[in-house]
Order: sequence, then structure tokens, then C-alpha cells
Amino acid sequence: MTTPWLHIVGIGEDGMDGLTPATRAIVESAEVIVGGDRHHRLSDAVTAERIAWPSPFNAMIDTIRGLKGRRAVVLVTGDPLWYSVGARIGRAIDPAEIVYHPQLSAFQLAAARMGWSLPDVETLTVHGRPPEQMIPFIQPGQRLLILTTGSDTPARIAGFLSERGYGRSPMTVLAAMGGADEARFDGIAESWSHEVPSFNTLAVECVAGPNAVLMPRIAGLPDEAFRHDGKMTKREVRAVTLAKLMPMRGALLWDIGTGCGSVAVEWMRAAPEARAIGIEPRAERRAMAAENALALGAPKLELVEGEAPSALSDLPAPDAVFLGGGLSEETFAAAWAALKPLGRLVANAVTLESEAILLALHARYGGELVKMQVNRAEPVGPLTGWRPLMPVTQWSLVKR
Repeated sequence: MTTPWLHIVGIGEDGMDGLTPATRAIVESAEVIVGGDRHHRLSDAVTAERIAWPSPFNAMIDTIRGLKGRRAVVLVTGDPLWYSVGARIGRAIDPAEIVYHPQLSAFQLAAARMGWSLPDVETLTVHGRPPEQMIPFIQPGQRLLILTTGSDTPARIAGFLSERGYGRSPMTVLAAMGGADEARFDGIAESWSHEVPSFNTLAVECVAGPNAVLMPRIAGLPDEAFRHDGKMTKREVRAVTLAKLMPMRGALLWDIGTGCGSVAVEWMRAAPEARAIGIEPRAERRAMAAENALALGAPKLELVEGEAPSALSDLPAPDAVFLGGGLSEETFAAAWAALKPLGRLVANAVTLESEAILLALHARYGGELVKMQVNRAEPVGPLTGWRPLMPVTQWSLVKR
């Protein structure tokens, strides 16, 4: 049986006084304490060897492993497993070797200060991450609690809200919660001007104006939400495509022939921590995809220059593959070989030549083959008529 040797302790602004007696005894008896400057300050009465977080953090994992056999404590903020470094350590070191000591999280403290029920709130982090990641959560009536990345982040988020028609949204910055220096700053997004401490939690109640942008996280954003050159997976077909790709938490999509990135962006918006790699040979389309990803809240979209199948060889194995461009039997073979078990593959074709490839692949591999025809009502002089889009043949299958 594995014996735990590493203690990861959540500590709040009230420092050692806020710890339970048992946890306090663990910290006070430590031989070595790992943490940030703030954590060391909050526990400065304890005599122990001190190690600060390095940059990049990955270097710290080997350092922590080297502490085995000593009384080692890692100090973190609040709950070690809620958007905290404790989860990262637990992925690198056997959790059976770790004892976690949770403290009240910033989310719990902020919800209490706001009088909000946590199950009714989206809890997000942009701490050390692009603030644009919160954009998909801007929706009418939505309450957000956000761990921020610095003193300027609330102002940036106020800008995101105002640009999308949510300028009347109340915002509250909470800093040093639970400590002697706790501070609160209230305002409205469109007029936000507070200077706030760099370590803070932001509470937002999204209030939609009459011209607010409505963009739910389910697939099927309007075509005009994307910058594109006309060649893109249209809204109705895109919604069906994403349904077949099945976005899931942390899953990776290969979007082959990504174009303006509409499928990859919607994939990332649809599930927490979903990732996507867009493979696109044309520089102007990669630029459009990058712009769309930033504007629509998928700033971590990775874009790869090149053509399939050669550009696929060094990529991490995907959980799903979308073949929206550059369809060939060779590209399918490379993607299918790389696809993880239970992975989903969807290929769309609009030309007869591409359709012939899908028919041949369907005959060999099975799966589901459908043809979609979308008609949109458009003006015909003073009247209205149906204008058909190009029909799309879609092949989808799951790797078992």
C-alpha cells in the first residue's frame, strides 16, 4: 500500500489562523515548504526550508518528486483541486502519495459575499490564461465568478461585455477575501474605471441590452459571427457536423482544411477545456481562423500550416476528426489511423468528386451517410423566395 508523503495545503488570507488544528500541525512540522511569495508570507512564522514556484512550472514537478522522504508541504490558495496547482501535481504524482487539505475557495467566498447560490453560477478562471476564454459565457441573465489574471483583467472583461451589448452588467471585484485587507469594488461594465489589486476575483451579472449579441454555447452560431471568404461550413450543416463530432471535456479535434475555423471554434466553445488543431495551407485563412477564435472565446485554437496528410504526422492523437477540406483517401487513412478508440470522424463533401470518395469509403468502412439540402428565404424583388445552398453529403462514423 502506498503511503502518502506529500501534503498540499490550501491557505487563505487569514493565514495559519484559518487552518484546522490538524492541518496547522502538518504545516508547522514541515521540513520544506513549496509555494508562491504570498503563501510564504502567510506562513512566515513556520521555520522550514522554503522553495518558490519556478517559471515554467513544469520544472517544479521534478523538484517536488525530489522531496520524497522529507516532510514536504505545498501551499496553494483556497481549494487545491479547484482551478489550482494541486490538480496539476496530482496528474504528475500518484494521488495515493498525496494528502489534500482544502480551504474555502475564492468561489465559495465570493458567492457568500454576493449572496449567490454556487450551483446557479458559472465558475471560471482566466488566471494565467487568455481572458477571452470567458466570452462564450456572456449570456443574458448569467452570473459569473471569475478568477482573474491581474489588475487589468476586470477592465478587459468589461470591454468584452460592452462590445457585445452587455454594458449595463453589474461587476464586483473582491480582493483579499477573508483577510484584514479585504476590499470590494462595484461598478457597471460600460463605465468600469476602478484600479484594483492584482490578485482578485470578479463577479459579473450579465445584463443584456436591446442589441445584445446572443451566442449560446451549443453549435450553430450565425455565419455572420465569423469573418470568412464565403467558403465555410454553413450554420445549419455546422450544427449537424458538431452533433456528430460530439464535443467532450478536454477532447482534441483535428479540423483538416479548417478555413475560417468555424467548426474548430464551435467545438472549443461547446465543452470545457476542449482543444482543437486547425490544419490549413492558406495563410489568409489561418489569419481569419485566429481572429475568429479570439473574438468568439476560443483563444487556444492551434493552427498548423500545411496540407494533409503530410501535415498530420507529428500531431497528438485526436478524439475527433473533421474533414472539411482536402478530402482524399490518403488523408482519411492517416486520420483514421491516428484517431483514438471511440473517436468520431465526420467528412463533408459538396463536389461530385469528393462525394465519390465518401461513397467508396462508406462502402468499405460503414458508418452513416446522409445528404443535406438547406434552403434559405431571401428577397426576390419585392417578394420572398427560397434560395438553395449547395447540397452537402456527409459521412460519419465512430472508431470501435
